[in-house]
Amino acid sequence: MNKALFFVVGSMAFVGAASANVVLPAPKVSIPTQDAFFDHLAAHCGQAYEGKVAMNTPASGGFEGRLIMHVRKCTDRELQIPFHVGDDHSRTWILTKTGSGVTLKHDHRKADGSYDTSTMYGGHTVDAGFDRVQSFPVDQYSKELFVELGMAVSNTNVWQMYIYPDVFTYRLTREGREFRVEFDLTKPVAVPATPWGYANN
Repeated sequence: MNKALFFVVGSMAFVGAASANVVLPAPKVSIPTQDAFFDHLAAHCGQAYEGKVAMNTPASGGFEGRLIMHVRKCTDRELQIPFHVGDDHSRTWILTKTGSGVTLKHDHRKADGSYDTSTMYGGHTVDAGFDRVQSFPVDQYSKELFVELGMAVSNTNVWQMYIYPDVFTYRLTREGREFRVEFDLTKPVAVPATPWGYANN
């Protein structure tokens, strides 16, 4: 009886130890250039900056008004950066470490917080990039979304972000199109309104 009890207790102890090993978190993986890029941006967490359109070829509307980026929320794997255009608080850039690079997503909301039909499009890094520059070629989800919305011209989009001590740049390029906004990091401005859909986040 005692031997059987000892065996059961011993087995339970063994199972417990094995389970403890199984539930250990998987290691987080990344590479130095992308970590540095992430950290350069995260250093501005809580700050907002004003920008201006530096390139818009061919000219297109939708970016009239004061342009403000706000590094609003930061974790060790995600950065949320609303991009405000005047009273339009619909846009939030989301950068996420994936373990195989970094994704850039564009979260677009309506004023009531619901999702726009064109939302969460973006791209994923395909190389190491640089500690102050990363490129995000359009991903497959976005290509299919663009086709569905009649925007197949965007299927060759490449987004880029540059983070230097004095300036942050958001850039979109494709054949025949370049759009670039530059933000002055030397002069923080008042934090803007909460982006649409993020009231409780």
